[in-house]
Amino acid sequence: MEKFSKVTGIAAPMPLINIDTDMIIPKQFLKTIARTGLGKNLFDEMRYTQDGAEIPDFVLNKPAYRAAQIIIAGDNFGCGSSREHAPWALLDFGISCVISTSFADIFYNNCFKNGILPIVLPKEQVDALMKDAQRGANARISVDLEGQTVTSSDGQSYAFEVDAFRKHCMMNGLDDIGLTLEKAPSIDSFEKAAVDLRPWV
Repeated sequence: MEKFSKVTGIAAPMPLINIDTDMIIPKQFLKTIARTGLGKNLFDEMRYTQDGAEIPDFVLNKPAYRAAQIIIAGDNFGCGSSREHAPWALLDFGISCVISTSFADIFYNNCFKNGILPIVLPKEQVDALMKDAQRGANARISVDLEGQTVTSSDGQSYAFEVDAFRKHCMMNGLDDIGLTLEKAPSIDSFEKAAVDLRPWV
């Protein structure tokens, strides 16, 4: 998992509420266990017609938002099934942060485990950032994990809360496997001692 410290980039406004994981990555794309390659199918049914043509009005198809790194979303983002492919698809597209008033619990947890920072802010602050994002590619928003702030393109700063352990993992690029590997010397020492004590095992 890549380290997350700070991102400054284009924010795509998605004011819909209850954007569920099937909207984020439809079920027909869940056959893979690879974390890459899903970005092209992110929001597939919203981005493309049945013939595969882009839908021009969808925000991520608009020229100003094709390189978006942040999503400003409506309430209850990531609800629905618990598919881990949803954060995989977001990350593969280039999204590293989602800001909303609330997230579904499982999706929220999966984001941290896959290098995406989900930020919860009060509605009035999300509304202000949404309005800022609607200005297009020139309105670049900054997210500072270390300082725990989101700064709009006009310099307005909003503080957010994040669990200290999750912050540590994000800033050091540690997923569950990475956390385990940090204990590798202790694990190796234990296994060696166990073999010495019970060589017949």
